[in-house]
Amino acid sequence: MKTMKLKFKTQNIPISSDRDCHCECNEAISLFSRRLPRTLQVLAMTYASSNRFVYRWIWDIVILSAIFCLLSTVFGCGYTLHGKASLPFQAIHIGIIENRTVEPKLQDKLYKALTDEFLKQGIAVYHGADHQIEGRIDQFELRILSETSDVATEYEVIMKGNFTITDSSGHSKEIKDIGSPFIISFSGSGHLTELLAVKELASDRAVRDMASEIVATLIFR
Repeated sequence: MKTMKLKFKTQNIPISSDRDCHCECNEAISLFSRRLPRTLQVLAMTYASSNRFVYRWIWDIVILSAIFCLLSTVFGCGYTLHGKASLPFQAIHIGIIENRTVEPKLQDKLYKALTDEFLKQGIAVYHGADHQIEGRIDQFELRILSETSDVATEYEVIMKGNFTITDSSGHSKEIKDIGSPFIISFSGSGHLTELLAVKELASDRAVRDMASEIVATLIFR
């Protein structure tokens, strides 16, 4: 039996000294910092000269810069972040919601949607609160926008209402004709059960949208 001998040729690979690595890092930082504001340039060069984990500090600076730019954009567009202390009221009582349409249970759905939306914004909902909201749903309608083979495939959903909010002093504010139409698509055979399901889906979304609009009007006024 023959034995194979493998010979490995070694090669000396130069290893950079700490001094060389330090110089390379400084060059990288210098190139990167030319694109940053003067204050961040100073921070970047300081970290490069005094900290071994240079690239970690660079990444931190990039993240902070991105956050600063994002906040500048948000506040520059006129948006306001509301904390709990800045809310116009801390609690509200949802009074009578009247349903003047032929669509059943809209008032119950809207009551629940309003409760969920107020709680989501940090506003408590309970009977006897200083602020109270009540109102009525005046319109709920599904209008056919397009048909295929005599089956409606797109509906415009319209839901409108009027509401009043009253504070502890008796001052009231009216929210008139609130509600935004939207379009819902339908693909099916046109059977009654399918149409009823579409109508149920449309009413659920309509009350959620209306609740969001009402709460947004009260908070971000």
